[in-house]
Amino acid sequence: MKIPEPKYKKIIDFPNDVEIIEHMWIPLSDGTKLSAKIWMPSCAKKSKVPAILEFIPYRKTDVTAYRDSINHGYFAGHGHAAIRVDLRGSGSSEGILKDEYLETELNDAVEIINWIASQHWSNGSVGMMGKSWGGFNALQVAAKKPNALKAIIAVSASDDRYSTDVHFMGGCMLCDNLSWAAEMFAFNACPPDPKHLGDKWKEIWLERLNQNKPWLKYWIENSYRNDYWKHGSVCEAYENIDIPVFVISGWADGYTSTVFKLVKNLKSPCYGLIGPWGHNYPHMGIPGPAMGFLQESLMWWDHWLKGKKTSFSNFPKLRVWLHDTVSPSFTVEKKPGRWVAVNSWPNENIENNYYSLKDLGHTKSTKIHQLSSPLSVGLFSGKWCSFSSTPDLPLDQREEDGGALVFETSPLKSDCKILGQPRVKLRLRTKQKQGQVIARLSDVLPNGEVRRVSYGMLNLCHRESDEFPSEIPSDEFIEVEIKLNHVAQNFAAGNAIRVSLSTSYWPIAWPSPEDFSCEIDQDNCYFRLPEIKSDISYSEELSTPVGAKPLEKETIQPQDYKWQVLRDLGQDISKLKVVKDEGEYMLKKVGMRVKRRSEEIYSYQHNDYNSLKGTVKSERHFSRPNDDWNIKIKAQTVLRADKKYFYIDSDLDAYHNSRRCFSHSWSYNVLREYL
Repeated sequence: MKIPEPKYKKIIDFPNDVEIIEHMWIPLSDGTKLSAKIWMPSCAKKSKVPAILEFIPYRKTDVTAYRDSINHGYFAGHGHAAIRVDLRGSGSSEGILKDEYLETELNDAVEIINWIASQHWSNGSVGMMGKSWGGFNALQVAAKKPNALKAIIAVSASDDRYSTDVHFMGGCMLCDNLSWAAEMFAFNACPPDPKHLGDKWKEIWLERLNQNKPWLKYWIENSYRNDYWKHGSVCEAYENIDIPVFVISGWADGYTSTVFKLVKNLKSPCYGLIGPWGHNYPHMGIPGPAMGFLQESLMWWDHWLKGKKTSFSNFPKLRVWLHDTVSPSFTVEKKPGRWVAVNSWPNENIENNYYSLKDLGHTKSTKIHQLSSPLSVGLFSGKWCSFSSTPDLPLDQREEDGGALVFETSPLKSDCKILGQPRVKLRLRTKQKQGQVIARLSDVLPNGEVRRVSYGMLNLCHRESDEFPSEIPSDEFIEVEIKLNHVAQNFAAGNAIRVSLSTSYWPIAWPSPEDFSCEIDQDNCYFRLPEIKSDISYSEELSTPVGAKPLEKETIQPQDYKWQVLRDLGQDISKLKVVKDEGEYMLKKVGMRVKRRSEEIYSYQHNDYNSLKGTVKSERHFSRPNDDWNIKIKAQTVLRADKKYFYIDSDLDAYHNSRRCFSHSWSYNVLREYL
């Protein structure tokens, strides 16, 4: 299937003409040179201008070139120099990229900011922005307090690398840990552009290939909150950020909690925005409605980098999209709802109300419920971090609830609006040492359809601490709390609210070492809803999405996305197959032809926990047809486990002009520590 392209108004006429410098070296103190692309406004010839930096590893020459032209061309057209730099060891930059957010990366960013501020055209004020990786490092660099950095915009970012990223959730290991590690394994094998590096490109590429390793090993080895994850987690010292922050996410994204935590904890000016979209920039947001992110960003930069008076300071501190009831269908391009706003967080208009599970309807009229779920619970859950570029949003939860313990209210007599973080408190007992419990909050429509609103999970070994996990006490009741993802939802009158509990959620999270069973004491179990007491509507409509005219991109092979649940009843094998084929396209101005494809398969047999397997295959193709230069990268990572170990097997092959020039395999056994 093909995902609809984001719709935005293309702006052609700007106050400034823009000169694009495709490649400029930025020298670092250790001798390494980083490759930058610069959009320079014509007004810089007469007066000094501020600059906006985006610093990410995703290849400015080709992979992000289309998006960059839309974003950075817009800022430059309005009088800001826009600078897009490839991280050390990525794209056309020198060096080796060894892991996420290392101190080297952050120090490099500080040097880049100092370099920008020292340029003859610079007014000495620098902003930093980015989505995902670029949002993460914008926050982390802000905490290092470089003098020239005046403000940041962080989209889909995290303040806590352990608990709010692709790796772990509630102490459970996410399968995005595997898929993202596999994606970066392929990215790190890509070559620099010979157009920028000359004859040196192959030497640098072979060094990258030889230094490349599967990061998945590091991420599983550090299975609980330790110094590895504390590094780069700005929640360790919010006070280190003393510049203005605009933080943004989407409800289908995995990073919404960051918005609430930063608005709550930062002492510097902080504004939050959450829309209905997934892991996208807001002006390219799917599901919609998208919004005018670039216009608001321009107001932000004009205010903090140019000292102009703009209306941004009049905006509420937190604006969010409040979902209305909708069918649980991926095909909804625009979610029904409305914008609401509050001027502080926490907010006095939000009241936490508790509901006992014993007061909700259940098919069994018993105090103690046995909970043990099949591995099939989770096959229709979507992805932890939705890009909305495959059908990766959760489907009708009736597919999941057959293997769950379900509690449901009677049809509501009036609307129930919530904004914040729902929680579920459980009293449970088990004889096993390890296990996990997942809680889902759903909106039940009158026709019986069930849409997941939020969910959370808890590795019971992390019930007291992510930093100091411990075994579950045997055969005694314990009280635990599951924190669900933040959400804004209107449960309409006539609908019902459902809480579903399960002991697995594969393949969003890797299950416990063995089939887990526990007893739930419903008389001492509750769920908490953050209910809106009075109307908090935001009367202003957010602006329409716009962007600069993008690079010309010729489609050679269209996109093809698949999300398939495959059941072999004869052999009792269940698989989830996800295909994200970005197709093939030609960037005419750049002269680069690009093709990318990834495939994920998650499987198990006979509800056997030792049969669980995740496989991710990635291919990358880059070519310059006019220069007889053709590159192909093939990477595969397989993850399996038994009760004691995780087993990682990775393979990498690289081809230059159809001839294989590199091939290597890696195998690791990683001890399961409370996972």
